[in-house]
Amino acid sequence: MTTIHDRDLGILDSHTFSLKNKGIKFDTESDIKPYIDELNKFEKIEKIDISGNTISPECSKILANSLLKFKDTLIDINFQDIYTSRDRFEIPNSLNYFFPVLLKLPNLSVLNLSDNAFGQDSIEVLENFISKCITIEYFIMSNNGLGPFSGARIGNALYKSGKLRKLNSNNSKSLKAFWCGRNRLENGSCESLSIGFKENNELKEIKLYQNGIRPLGISKLIHFGLSSLSNLEILDLQDNTFTLPGSISLSQNINNWPNLIELNINDCLLKSKGCSIFLQKLSEFSNNSKLQILRLQYNELESDSLNIIIGFLKNLSDLNILELNGNRFEEDSDLIEKINEIFQDKGFGELDELDDLEEPDSDEEEEEEDDDDEDDDVNNNEEPEPIDEIEKRLEQLEKSLAETHI
Repeated sequence: MTTIHDRDLGILDSHTFSLKNKGIKFDTESDIKPYIDELNKFEKIEKIDISGNTISPECSKILANSLLKFKDTLIDINFQDIYTSRDRFEIPNSLNYFFPVLLKLPNLSVLNLSDNAFGQDSIEVLENFISKCITIEYFIMSNNGLGPFSGARIGNALYKSGKLRKLNSNNSKSLKAFWCGRNRLENGSCESLSIGFKENNELKEIKLYQNGIRPLGISKLIHFGLSSLSNLEILDLQDNTFTLPGSISLSQNINNWPNLIELNINDCLLKSKGCSIFLQKLSEFSNNSKLQILRLQYNELESDSLNIIIGFLKNLSDLNILELNGNRFEEDSDLIEKINEIFQDKGFGELDELDDLEEPDSDEEEEEEDDDDEDDDVNNNEEPEPIDEIEKRLEQLEKSLAETHI
């Protein structure tokens, strides 16, 4: 699945050079020369998009050098899906030509590196680059096959970058958005990502969907990292696993994000108890919430949670999208009718289509599932650690990274 990223910075078409999705194979100088000649005709370029093509190290060097002509005007670069058919050695070699040039672009604000197979082979050059970034505000890097080891190094690099941005405040910009979805980050990356987020505490948008992060990893990520982001507006943790530990951590920290407008926890397996705990907490400050979009699909949410939603939905004055499909209640429930009536009374907002609901469980099945919830993390070899032990380890990690020469 291709990563969809479309951020409007008001860049004119006349200031955009795009070869998007042309499927060109840039292997040699003769392959890229006509396009470099075309690029050089521009007096001013603010955006370059070469996504959906494939480029060799040789051609990367040529293009990278050509970018320097527009050093002071380039704002947005899209390098999404540019390494199809390239081998494990070509990709880091290509990046080694691009990244030093990107660091020379003082106004570069958006960089999209999604849908490139970086894996572990490119992590050295990627980590070095991110560590030195002080101008990029929107860093988009989804579906890169990173895994937990490389994901942890990305987190460490974010930490170093945050430190460097503060040391060079006159020439830097704060990181505002970080996407790292579909990267198999798992629990092993969560501590490093936590300190990376904490150091970049002006982040407004985090997307970490489909990463195989389990409950204790989610808990660490929220408690030690995301909780520090008081400016957070968009949080997407779709298709990771919360169960009770993650749900409790989310509940304890949701009020740390007063500016949150979109929360995506679709397919996160909060389970019935976790849903009710989270929604009850949300109800406590719903009068002050700025939420516009709340995605809760496929979480085993049941009628008790619908009752909680009905209780605070009128207070969420800005909410216009509520997603509840894939949960455990009847489509023709009176509770659903009440939710629809509240939206009608408000004059805007709607539920998603409820076409894939589960059958509500019997009381006996619910009791069995409660027992399963209690054993869930034990069965998956996830024993909770004392908070103070995690804090000490993170402090030591921060100390060792702060001492690293950049």
